[in-house]
Amino acid sequence: MQPSIDFDLLDPDVIENPYPFYRALLDEAPVYKVPGTEVYLVSSWRLIHQVLKNQEDYSANLTGILISDPEGHPVLFDLTQFGGSVDAIANADEPFHSIHRKLVLPQLNARKVAAMEVEVRDWAHRGVQKLVAAGQGDCVGELANKIPVKVMARLVGLPVEDVDQLLDWAFSGGDILAGTATLERMIELGSSTGEMRVYLQQHFESAQRQPGRKSPGDVMGELVEGVRQGLISEQDAVAIVIVLVGAAGESTSSLVGSAIRILAQDGPLQQRLREQPELIEPYIEEVVRLESPFRGHYRAVLKETELGGVIISDSARVFLLWAAANRDPLAFRAPDKLDIDRENTSEHLGFGHGIHFCIGARLARMEARIILAELLHQTSTFSLDSAFPVRHVPSIFVRRLGQLHLQLSAS
Repeated sequence: MQPSIDFDLLDPDVIENPYPFYRALLDEAPVYKVPGTEVYLVSSWRLIHQVLKNQEDYSANLTGILISDPEGHPVLFDLTQFGGSVDAIANADEPFHSIHRKLVLPQLNARKVAAMEVEVRDWAHRGVQKLVAAGQGDCVGELANKIPVKVMARLVGLPVEDVDQLLDWAFSGGDILAGTATLERMIELGSSTGEMRVYLQQHFESAQRQPGRKSPGDVMGELVEGVRQGLISEQDAVAIVIVLVGAAGESTSSLVGSAIRILAQDGPLQQRLREQPELIEPYIEEVVRLESPFRGHYRAVLKETELGGVIISDSARVFLLWAAANRDPLAFRAPDKLDIDRENTSEHLGFGHGIHFCIGARLARMEARIILAELLHQTSTFSLDSAFPVRHVPSIFVRRLGQLHLQLSAS
């Protein structure tokens, strides 16, 4: 029997603060069928691991997602009737997933990420300097949004000066998965994604015409080589870049915004990180657990299966709630508390797990570390500006702040 849970998945208040809902799911229905749909929310840390290990029954291909009907109720939207899905990297199954990952990974290894630090620090320094000089401002716009997309543009091989357009496209991709979009809005977002695909296709074709393109070393060059070797198609190559740009815009922006917001509300912790900058890294990891940048990801059910005592049909989708599992009391002690001394923080699912562990996790951690270090170094204190509300974008998919206005004092 379906448990009675007094929460509406798409209620704006639930989206803004989903954690009471997640706790109800964990306590009463770790596998919960969204009323009126064939989508199941999976909240338990243990059961999510069970799904991730089972590639025979669950596919990462993004074939269907939740959207909102005219009355604001969730309905399943079939992406195969919407021009198809983008099954690359995070949404690809084997053997394609491994091929995609091997082509991209050389440009996201430790050496490449470390080589980006100087430029990231310069962007972060100037962004923080602007905020400090004004004494106030929206740190989401100055720091959390543009820097991650600039970094990805540089690594992929796209013009950094196109950051504003790339950011718009990245957020449009996230809006498709937000769950709050209506059918009419989905059509608009589909048009935006189409424009991005044309833009990236043009850049890819330009890269193909450049002899020795791979020699400077960027993702586009690796993908060009992959097409030349017959490992992937041009369509796959462009799909991979779409996923990378979208992930850079959403995940790192979400992480940086949450990390700054928590510090702005906790003066003692802020001062502790100034005095002990080596704690910035464990702090970031705990933020990923506590405020997971991606709230979850979908899996398509390939054949009728049982999960947590619930029979799930082969026409269903499951939505793996990383954000709920990261606050599962069976996995983490005092899960709703931020604790940078927590011993098992690394067991969080904020970057996924297993073969689909986020390929850009190292990059996201580096960007967040440098932005926070610059913010702490250039200020003596910063706090929330009470004239502006703290609100997240309306999404069941990401935990990204729409704005975060601060009051800042120079160091």
